[in-house]
Amino acid sequence: MSETAATDDQRRVVEVEDECSTVRTDEGRTIAYAEYGTPGGAPVVFFHGTPGSGVLGELFHSAARESDVRVLAIDRPGYGRSDGWSGRTLADTERFVLPVLDDAGVASAKVVGFSGGGPHALALAATSPERVEAVDLVSASPPPSLVEGTPRTVRVLEILANRVPWLLRGSVRAQAWLAARTSPALVVSQYTSNGGADVPGPVAEVVRRDFVAAVAGRGEGLVTESRLLHGEWDVSPGDVDAPVRIWHGDADANVPLDSAHRLADALPNAELTILEDADHLNALLECRTDVLSDY
Repeated sequence: MSETAATDDQRRVVEVEDECSTVRTDEGRTIAYAEYGTPGGAPVVFFHGTPGSGVLGELFHSAARESDVRVLAIDRPGYGRSDGWSGRTLADTERFVLPVLDDAGVASAKVVGFSGGGPHALALAATSPERVEAVDLVSASPPPSLVEGTPRTVRVLEILANRVPWLLRGSVRAQAWLAARTSPALVVSQYTSNGGADVPGPVAEVVRRDFVAAVAGRGEGLVTESRLLHGEWDVSPGDVDAPVRIWHGDADANVPLDSAHRLADALPNAELTILEDADHLNALLECRTDVLSDY
């Protein structure tokens, strides 16, 4: 990255930190969220991946401004600046999202879920249908019941989270420490099929900062979600009445394409768009403008 680009990125980091808002849930937990795009624009809630943080919402900033969209990017419990919540389930999603919508003055919104954020987007639509207008899922994790051949990395995370959570916390914090001090490629390679060689430098830097911010809460969010996403869901895709658009790359090694087909079949009102030659991260980069253009 050039010196000028790095300086611009540093300015954006400060801007995001200054704009970060926090709310309290009914249980007294602090939930943080950042805003991108156009203030006063059509509201869209963005659910980051697992692990992740609201920092990733920055990837939508330019597209959101062009489409007059206001993006609310939430740090889910245990990530970024949000308090942990080890016992939460997918059905609890509304308990930390609705306070954000109320704080932002939003009666209803469209929601976008990337990777591990997909199940949370579906959960909110299922439990609070009056607050969700439509759903977009990008490289989304499906219910375990729809998966054949879980990727090895996912199996390892689930085992660590259930048997030795302290080891998973330590491992991810060590990765974050290293990621903050080395090339963004260390993080980007986890979400791409070619090591991220085709990912623009500024995008790679956002992905790195997202990962580092994700474990600011000692890795509790990853431990919690490695359990709840890969165990039995307490919400069903069949309970989602809102229209759902699924965007998935045919080169996604993190969440294989066949899972997206099964998820589309399980939803009452879903449309699947297959992105040719796109991996886990590049699917998000390719469709982000289209995801917001109709809003």
